Amino acid sequence: MRSNEARQYYTAAAPARTRRSEPSQLPKKLVKVKVRRITPGEILLGSFFAILVSASLIYMVAFSANIDTLNRDLQRLDQEVSEQQTVNENLRHQKKEYSNPERILEIAKKHGLNIQNTKVKQASQIAN
Repeated sequence: MRSNEARQYYTAAAPARTRRSEPSQLPKKLVKVKVRRITPGEILLGSFFAILVSASLIYMVAFSANIDTLNRDLQRLDQEVSEQQTVNENLRHQKKEYSNPERILEIAKKHGLNIQNTKVKQASQIAN
């Protein structure tokens, strides 16, 4: 009888084992695998490109500002040269007025000098 009991026990125990195996077959958790569409190498290249573009833009703005400053200085210098040319022309005209022989005779008479029978000529004409 013992063998019968063992058989019954074995048959009764077998389904128990399957019951225990059922909890191991619980619904599996879905593991989401993150798929990166951009690789680290692409990120590195993109960062390098962005830094390169930023640096070139900064250089272009600085270069443009430098050119603008130089242009303003050039315009200021041109204006100063133009003003100095005007002053020089005025001085040349004034020199011609002061070297007029009639003016010189008038000033000489004013200071009491008498010029008798002499001809007054411009010094530049004598030097030639």
